[in-house]
Amino acid sequence: MIRQIEQKVVNRLRQVTAAIEQDGANRVNIIRSASEREAAVEFAKAAAVRPRIVGAALADIGSDPDISNALFEILETQKPVDRPDLQVTVVPPNSTIFIEPSTGSALG
Repeated sequence: MIRQIEQKVVNRLRQVTAAIEQDGANRVNIIRSASEREAAVEFAKAAAVRPRIVGAALADIGSDPDISNALFEILETQKPVDRPDLQVTVVPPNSTIFIEPSTGSALG
């Protein structure tokens, strides 16, 4: 008889523990989804504002020809540097360059 009562108490404790764990997991999921929703809204706001900010910056840059020319020169210089498949060789001024006919590579 005592064994049966003990078994019932143990089973009930297991049920209560499982219910508490499930309630905690549910609360965490509610907090997580609310946070994710709030973050998504803020990212959407930032994405909506970004074109206006970039446009205003470009308009400001475009109003000064010196700054505009410098910016686009930097961008044009940066383009080949960012390409990993492109090899750039810097040759000093007033130096002689020989092109090797078989490979087409430059020798200096």
